[in-house]
Amino acid sequence: MKYPIVSVIITTHNSQNYLNNCLKSIAEQSYPKNKIEIIVVDNNSTDETKKIAQLYVKKLYNKGKERCSQRNFGAKKCMGKYYFYLDADMILGENVIRECVTKLEGDPKTIALYIPEIILGNKIWSAIRTFERKFYETSCIDAVRFIRMSEFRTVGGFDELLECGEDWDLDRRVRMRGKVDIITSPLYHDEQNLSLINYLKKKKYYLDRLKGYIEKWGKDDKDIVKQFGPLYRFFVVFVEKDKWKSSLKKPHLLLLTLSLKILVGMYSFLASDTRATSKVQ
Repeated sequence: MKYPIVSVIITTHNSQNYLNNCLKSIAEQSYPKNKIEIIVVDNNSTDETKKIAQLYVKKLYNKGKERCSQRNFGAKKCMGKYYFYLDADMILGENVIRECVTKLEGDPKTIALYIPEIILGNKIWSAIRTFERKFYETSCIDAVRFIRMSEFRTVGGFDELLECGEDWDLDRRVRMRGKVDIITSPLYHDEQNLSLINYLKKKKYYLDRLKGYIEKWGKDDKDIVKQFGPLYRFFVVFVEKDKWKSSLKKPHLLLLTLSLKILVGMYSFLASDTRATSKVQ
């Protein structure tokens, strides 16, 4: 098997609580170490993020303002055949990069890959979020992470005009160009320090910034309707393509997942209503 260079771009901002585990997991990949290029693009961190990065990488840059510009900047510094973007709170299973390269090298028609995510957190939180995330795999709610560099550059990288939804936007443009697939090795998303209220605030933060993405594609676009419509998010995504079998196996987790989604909707509505009332007063 050939071992082409894989460029891993990690965007950071005050990520000292997560970055070491992320970088360590890359260093422990089963893929040849000299074929993995790690690029950390930091956004003006004021904690120990840069010092931690320097323990692992030679290519450390400072660039803001949003993740889109950070990721595109990282691509300009890449030498790899493949582009792999990560957040600092992600930890790779040891075979992720090897499996990605094996799949793409073995199938020239496949241009990008989804990677399964397992959520780390307290027992019930991890169970609910991992259960939910499993249903999103390869759907329009998911987004490719491992991409042929030639394709990433052909589609123009991330849209820097978007504050949020940039991963969905890139995924759509990549899918328009060719075949995408998924691997079996997971990455782990560290949400151990994320409380319920902080999770709700985080979801509200992103929902408030998705206007540009929706306007770009149009509110009647079929993917937009799925990504933001209650019918798909609360029902169809859990039953399509034989997924209903998994739903029936763990009905308690399905109920908890739907309850969490309702909480997100209620919190977002009430927070918006409260803010609007405050402006009027």
